[in-house]
Amino acid sequence: MDIDAIRDKRDGQLVDFESAEVISPMIYPPQPTLVVSGEKPHPEMEISLEPLVYVSQPQYQGIQVVGKPALPDGPHVSPAIAPVPYSVELRIDELLGSQGVEVIGATCSERKDVSTGEATES
Repeated sequence: MDIDAIRDKRDGQLVDFESAEVISPMIYPPQPTLVVSGEKPHPEMEISLEPLVYVSQPQYQGIQVVGKPALPDGPHVSPAIAPVPYSVELRIDELLGSQGVEVIGATCSERKDVSTGEATES
């Protein structure tokens, strides 16, 4: 059995998304949350948002949309007859780049500017 193939299954793969929004409840301190939705490539996939790791703060913090098999070594369900939607969210108040976040899917990416909402002294 190919160990790289097993590792790839466990690590997951990038998945496309249809929409990405940053919502921020009207509370203090601000708690911006990234909400991403789309259709699963396979019904048994678990979708998550995984931030990239940087040495210093980037302009846009990269956040990958990743799909992993729910049962990596178990039986696999055949592809869905109808699309299976997903919606995942991640609090990003600790993950912001200097300007916002970049959502990264399999074939597309989208930058979202995010204001921290912090008051500045004048």
